[in-house]
Order: sequence, then C-alpha cells, then structure tokens
Amino acid sequence: MPSRTYTLPVAGAILLFAAHAASAQEVVKIGVSGPLSGANAFAGKDNENGVRLAIEELNAKKIKAGGKVVTFVLSSEDDQGDPKAGVAVAQKFVDNGIKFVLGPYNSGVAIPASRVYNEAGILMSTVGTNPKVTQSGYKTVFRIVASDTQVGSSVADYAAKQLKVKTVGVIDDRTAFGQGIAMEFIKQAKRSGVKVAGHEFTTDKSTDFAAILTALKAKKVDAIFFGGYAPQGAPMVRQMRQLGLNAKLLGGDTLCSPEMAKLGGDAVGENVLCAQGGAILEKQAGGPAFKANYKKRFKQDPDVYAPSFYDQMMFIAHAIQATNSTDPSVVGAALHSASHKGVVGTYAYDNAGNMKKSSVTIYTFRKGALAPLASY
Repeated sequence: MPSRTYTLPVAGAILLFAAHAASAQEVVKIGVSGPLSGANAFAGKDNENGVRLAIEELNAKKIKAGGKVVTFVLSSEDDQGDPKAGVAVAQKFVDNGIKFVLGPYNSGVAIPASRVYNEAGILMSTVGTNPKVTQSGYKTVFRIVASDTQVGSSVADYAAKQLKVKTVGVIDDRTAFGQGIAMEFIKQAKRSGVKVAGHEFTTDKSTDFAAILTALKAKKVDAIFFGGYAPQGAPMVRQMRQLGLNAKLLGGDTLCSPEMAKLGGDAVGENVLCAQGGAILEKQAGGPAFKANYKKRFKQDPDVYAPSFYDQMMFIAHAIQATNSTDPSVVGAALHSASHKGVVGTYAYDNAGNMKKSSVTIYTFRKGALAPLASY
C-alpha cells in the first residue's frame, strides 16, 4: 500500500508539469514558398536553407513572447516558380495555420499569391523584384531586397559610364521578373545615352537562343541585357561565344549565382556582369560567420538570397519579441517602424513594404566565382 499511495501523486505531478510546460510554449509556423523542382530548384532550396538556419538558431535560444517560449516550425512547399502552383501553395498555408511566409522567389508567383496572403492576414516576405509586388497597398507584404527599378537602373548606369557601351540589345523571358527588370534597364539606358538596338523575347524554358542572338549580332551590339534566370543565361552566353558574338552579357540578381558559372563553364567570365541587391557578404561584419555556418550546416556555400531570407527571419523573430505578439498584423506594424541590422545590410521598410535603402553591387565572374566591381 505505501508504494501505491506514493506513486500516484508523482504521476499526477508529472502530468501537471507536462501540461504547464506545454501551455508555456507557442508554436509559430513558418512557411517557405519557392521552386524546389525545375531549373530554379537550386535557388528555392538555398532560400529555404537560409530560413532553416535562422529557425534552428532561434529555437536554440528559446526566445519568448507573452511569457511563452516560441518554437518555430518550418513548412516548405514547392511552388514550381508557377503562378497557379504558387496560389495553391498559398491556400495550403492558409489552411494549415501558417502565420509568416518567406517567399515566393519569383515575381510572377509573388504578385497573385500576395493577394491570398493578405486576405488571410499572413505576413509575406519576398525577393520578387518586380515593382508591382508592393503596389497593392498590402500592409503585411515586404520586399526584402532591392527592386527591379534599382537593380536594372544600376546595371544600365554601369554599362554606360564604366563599360562605355554605346549600343545594347535586350532579351527578356516574358516572366514578370524578366519583363520588369528589362524595362527598367531600357529606361535608364536611354536616359544614359545608350542606344537600344533591339528587344527580343524568349521563355524561361528555352535552351536555344541562336535566332535572337544572330539578330542582335547583325545590329552590332556592344552588350546584351538579359532579363531572365541563370538556367537560360548560361547556355545563352555559351551560344554567344559559338556565334562569335563578342558582346558583354548583362543581367540582374538572378545571374549573380554560382549556378551561372556551373552551367556556363569557361564561357562565363569577365564577359558576364550582373547586379545584386545588398552589400557584399564577405565584407560585412557578420558575413564571414554566416557563410561559415551555412557551409557547415548544408555542405555548400550560400547562393544569392540565403542571407536575405536568414536576415528577414531574424527580423521577424526580433519583432515578435519586441511586441510580445505572434500576430502578423502586429509584427508587420513593428517591421514598418523598426530596423534590423542583418548580415547583408540594414532592413527598414517604407509604407509600401519596400526597403528604404538597399545598396546594389555590380559583379563579374573570375575563375568561376563572383567578383565585385562597384556598389551603388
């Protein structure tokens, strides 16, 4: 009998303790939407890794909000870089109680998905650079990098002033991103006195660019600006070499990827220039440590946007702590009114959700690696 009267209260106490521990925690679901299949899967996985690294660090620190330990849980979905699939992912996140979404990667996905997230009160943080992404007035939509206006203009300015380009051809892949950045490049190129000799079109699935490159070669262009992604940019530059088209290939952030050199091989060198929003990672105070931690965790170097996704996840967590709330509308208001120093820059947003200030860096490739040339 004594043993029985002793064990029952202990069991009860354990149950009460477990119940109290559970009540003292709050699970916050974080969604990541990006291309995990197809040609841009490398970018989608890199973005996911940036968020994952931040979440693992945050969960180890056991941050609190409202007296409860916040546990972040990652849910990553493949939006295929496709608008319809992206909207389906958005609805799935709504149904699963996701509060914060990092992504989408593609502007063409971010624009329609943002409407779903806004209606559900979900906070969305995207690297979609098309200006339209933040023109709907949604208070919980944030662009965490420079827009096409900044990036496209910077490339055009550099081409005119530093490369002394006189005549340029433009190719875009007809995606929301490709069209958006190409138009911004054209505007600034014309303002800078550069002649736009032709504007050709392709798709984000194409691999043969001989016809459009031949047309631009006949116009004796000094450079070609490509509004599109690395899986098309790499074969394009190889085909430029095969056709004897000795022009520079210019592009935006999507060409500033190790994938460009990986797919393009020795055809990718100082003949390729790209512009990326944000400061040079290695030259930032926390940059080398982030790069080392990322490589230790994922056995590879970070690609273009992993640092930005990491930074924004950290900013969201700090806003949750500061407001003692996991309500996306409360956190969104805090993001608008505060700032956060991350590994690739300081994050502060205007009323539309754009970065108040975002530097743009021009890069080229040397021995298969990105080499910075100038910052704006």
